[in-house]
Amino acid sequence: MAHYQTAGSVPPKRHTQHRAPDGKLYYEELMGEEGFSSDSSLLYHRHVPSAVAGARIWQLPDQTTEANQPLLPRHLRLHELFDGEEWKSCDAVRDRRLILGNADVRIGYVVAGTASPLYRNATGDECVYVEAGAGTVETVFGDLEVGHGDYVILPRATTHRWVPSGDAPLRLYTIEANSHIAPPKRYLSRYGQFLEHSPYCERDLRTPGAPHVVEGENVELYIKHRGDGPGGLAGTVHLLPHHPFDVVGWDGCLYPYAFNIADFEPITGRVHQPPPVHQVFEANNFVICNFVPRKVDYHPLAVPVPYYHSNVDSDEVMFYVGGDYEARKGSGINVGSVSLHPGGHSHGPQPGAIEGSLGAERFDELAVMVDTFRPLGLGEAGRVCDDGVYAWTWARNS
Repeated sequence: MAHYQTAGSVPPKRHTQHRAPDGKLYYEELMGEEGFSSDSSLLYHRHVPSAVAGARIWQLPDQTTEANQPLLPRHLRLHELFDGEEWKSCDAVRDRRLILGNADVRIGYVVAGTASPLYRNATGDECVYVEAGAGTVETVFGDLEVGHGDYVILPRATTHRWVPSGDAPLRLYTIEANSHIAPPKRYLSRYGQFLEHSPYCERDLRTPGAPHVVEGENVELYIKHRGDGPGGLAGTVHLLPHHPFDVVGWDGCLYPYAFNIADFEPITGRVHQPPPVHQVFEANNFVICNFVPRKVDYHPLAVPVPYYHSNVDSDEVMFYVGGDYEARKGSGINVGSVSLHPGGHSHGPQPGAIEGSLGAERFDELAVMVDTFRPLGLGEAGRVCDDGVYAWTWARNS
């Protein structure tokens, strides 16, 4: 992000002495991307950030995937994954279940009721969508208060934890990249400012509050990193001699932030607009879009629902999070559903949806879409919540 931020106590000049009131030197850490040739931030710690007192293996949740063969569109019912009161003992890190994945991205789901351990994803950025509930994302930069409709962007290797609040479950849709996640380049000037045609801007982003120092010794930190396990992943738990939330100040352009889907201003037209107008983020070999309540096409002969389309280079994953999705009526899809439309299959409205949409002036729908440029495999959770009949609904209802 070119949106420079500073918080807490930092020296007037970078890479110079910065001392506590008692004269002790703070420890400067440069956290930077792409070999320190891209965005970075400087953090000032009370303790040595490299110190590790012990380590053990963290057995990650099942990361295996199976090919989508035979090639089929699928309906995955995520709300069936956590039964009854099970969520109350689950946390947002160790209890994630893998829905879909490939070499570029892993899409998961978790329903959490208890605080997670401290966590660092060393394989890539995370974009976590808050489907329901509320909580605090405590980070080394400061805290983010999050709730329904928030995207939370966590840069690679950001130390953080999730703390649910209230009595309701915290439902999270997790998008873990093996790269960085950022606003689309076409929304930005060559210097990184959001342009006038962008559907959101810097004012819509929420950055962490002031950093706070947490006292503690012998603190565990869970790290997901590159390894020889399924998906090229492995896990390690480090025992830290001091709590990692010891930052007294930081500045730079690399930090976590939140953006609420309600602040996305939809782009509409006289006829149906193509999916790229709904894009919100991009990463290596995948994009993230959202479909929000909006005025629909206003040409006198407009067809408001999408045309049948074959996205020949992509698998399309749609997570339905609110409203009434006109194009999927009669398919069994509802709030909490995920549809997978793989490359090689032409998809579009259910039979009857086109005629039923004519004359509509507004769609009240809310969905998060991930389009990947490599095929997705079915994770453990995707396999168990597949309804098994979605592929036949166009023929059954025609």
